[in-house]
Amino acid sequence: MKTTTRVAVIGGGVVGCSVLYHLTKLGWSDVMLLERSELTSGSTWHAAGGFHTLNGDTNMAALQGYTINLYRELEEITGMSCGLHHVGGVTLADSQDRFDMMKAERAKHRVMGLETEIVSPEEIAKIAPATNTAGLVGGLYDPLDGHLDPSGTTHAYAKAARMGGADIETHCKVIETNQRSDGSWDVVTDKGTIHAEHIVNAGGLWAREVGAMAGIYFPLHPMEHQYIVTDEVPLIAEIIDAGGEHPHVMDPAGESYLRQEGRGLCIGFYEQPCKPWAVNGTPWDFGHELLGDDFDKIEDSIDFAYKRFPALQAAGVKSVIHGPFTFAPDGNPLVGPVQGVRNYWSACGVMAGFSQGGGVGLMLAQWMIEGEPERDTMALDCARFGDWITPGYTLPKVIENYQKRFSISYPNEELPAARPFRTTPMYDVFDTMGAVWGQQYGLEVPNYFATVDEPRFETPSFRRSNAFDATAREVKAVRGSVGINEVHNFGKYRITGTGARAWLDRIMAGRIPQPGRISLSPMLSPKGRLIGDFTISCLGETDYQLTASYGAQAYHMRWFLKHQAPDVAIENISDRLNGFQIAGPKAAQVLQACTLQDVAQMRFMDVARMTVGMVDCLVQRVSYTGDLGYEIYCDLPSQRALWQALWQAGQPHDMMPFGMRAMMSLRLDKFFGSWMREYSPDYTAAETGLDRFISFKKPGDFIGRAAAEAERTQGPQRKLCAFEVDATDADINAYEPISIKGEVVGFCTSGGYSHHGQKSIALGFVPTPMAQPGLEVEIEILGNMHQARLITEPLFDADGVRMRG
Repeated sequence: MKTTTRVAVIGGGVVGCSVLYHLTKLGWSDVMLLERSELTSGSTWHAAGGFHTLNGDTNMAALQGYTINLYRELEEITGMSCGLHHVGGVTLADSQDRFDMMKAERAKHRVMGLETEIVSPEEIAKIAPATNTAGLVGGLYDPLDGHLDPSGTTHAYAKAARMGGADIETHCKVIETNQRSDGSWDVVTDKGTIHAEHIVNAGGLWAREVGAMAGIYFPLHPMEHQYIVTDEVPLIAEIIDAGGEHPHVMDPAGESYLRQEGRGLCIGFYEQPCKPWAVNGTPWDFGHELLGDDFDKIEDSIDFAYKRFPALQAAGVKSVIHGPFTFAPDGNPLVGPVQGVRNYWSACGVMAGFSQGGGVGLMLAQWMIEGEPERDTMALDCARFGDWITPGYTLPKVIENYQKRFSISYPNEELPAARPFRTTPMYDVFDTMGAVWGQQYGLEVPNYFATVDEPRFETPSFRRSNAFDATAREVKAVRGSVGINEVHNFGKYRITGTGARAWLDRIMAGRIPQPGRISLSPMLSPKGRLIGDFTISCLGETDYQLTASYGAQAYHMRWFLKHQAPDVAIENISDRLNGFQIAGPKAAQVLQACTLQDVAQMRFMDVARMTVGMVDCLVQRVSYTGDLGYEIYCDLPSQRALWQALWQAGQPHDMMPFGMRAMMSLRLDKFFGSWMREYSPDYTAAETGLDRFISFKKPGDFIGRAAAEAERTQGPQRKLCAFEVDATDADINAYEPISIKGEVVGFCTSGGYSHHGQKSIALGFVPTPMAQPGLEVEIEILGNMHQARLITEPLFDADGVRMRG
């Protein structure tokens, strides 16, 4: 066994082998994989082997598409068979809501170029004759669905990696991982110690235990999963004898998936009475074993399946496969560099390994070798969970995710498990005032405030929900007088030290403000893509506060620490600093009533220390509502006192609290973009219009400068625009196609209803030459085409007089 390597991949399942192969494919041959037993041990060997492209996140769907298309390439490279069966698949809809979801997904697929199609019950009966179509509204057909041989595919990855120069050590158990002072690792195994520059944790069922060796907690948990293989089914035998194959069928109402297996059928279940496995840790001696049969927990699912697929009734059970596989709290993988631990990479929680494993391997290899992956990876980035997450939170969220595996996913849905968990000092005050809660990054956030005669629950829907009137009421209060909400939805960072200004000039593309002033700046990757949009507040020549998206804290801190300079201190103060935003034409009067300082002297984009009521605060003259407004920050113990001062001063002006639903409507009035909607690593500053905040004149280099200057010279190929949409009861969510004469020319990034403008608004990308005022397009919403027009004048305060005045 070799004793040094550039990368040590721990875990020999399909994901670990994919990572190993992609590292060699992209040029790193000095890599090795360590597997404590045989390849495929753990979850891989007993997987059902299905694959599909359908995923609510378009980047995840693209990775799944890459994975599926990779299998033919693997077969050609290695001469091995992956046992591919591209049989297609149909997902059933037994309600209008589920059918709406499928139409929304089909719209996204048009943007992505996928050839899925909406099908009727009559068409389902022809496509998948094993299905009883009674009670169905329709379905979604995907021709790329299929299944494969899990063992053969994993060994094909392994052989391709070996052909690229990789080493694979089986029966080599990792015992310790110890980091050296230079950031490299000593990987201690039962065969000896390996010195590795990088570690990749692809431990699967043992990812938690492997992470613990380095002091890292991975929010993962195994769940028991059961599927049944039948004896010969006459209907399937007839199809095979006629030269055909039965397609996959996903029946969300029955929590089941079904496919052909030999001359019989294979059917698996995501049952409600599910069971977590290995709560206290995965045993090291577990590997190629199965769990005992447990028909009790799937009894109701089997009864439903016999009605949906009557052919099952005549078939005996050939075998039962009951084994564990691993989930993250939201069901997506945990991939990427681990914050705060040098040269440690995650490739864990890939529960759909044969749909996602290839894409995960590609993204991680690009990240390691090229410095960044080719597309936005936030849906699978391990940085989407912060250091606040605990095993006690992970377990109920994993159970919830398993139970909702086939449930309808609504754009406005708030899932209840493990909540409330993290709250601010204002939680009980706002709860008493009728707050209807959402959550961001584990923190409770008011979505809106219900009156005493309104329900304290927002109905999940693809259409306008029962929060519509409450949101309108809050928007009216802000635009007409004054509204108040917390600033807990901002990530906040303190940057201090003699080198702070120079460091910010390097890491931020925009101008760094002078003391007492604020600036806005994009933060770019070396390839010029957006990795943050920040407010920079200069409190002094060596003291700065940054604010950005609250949910991107771990993502941004990882970037900051990667580029940290020795004369700069970086602190994440997101949960140590809170306060309120007040916005609206009466905001200045409210603030003035709470302080002895002259509020009128504050200019737009000023920042100043101020005593508000009894509380020492940092006050910024800026507001994401696009209105006259102030962000007022204080420490947590003082927040309730600050609330009392502002709330009392606001009563003569009918001050009203407002939540995130109103905030998202207010920002549409000004066409303001939002992180992970308009602004994400998929896009550049020039495409989104954030290049207006880049300081191309500042001396020296900044990260992404060369790429930004090149795009400035060439011009972006697409441009973010605003559209007024002729919509009635449903608005834009994201990724709806923008078409002209039936041809898709762009896509939406977000949208909604502007209660102030009383118009449905969409933000989205179209080719730059088309981005002209008055452009007429069609936007698909839930399967229907709606006329839309490109608009350039904001619906509120178009000249900025109120915001700046």
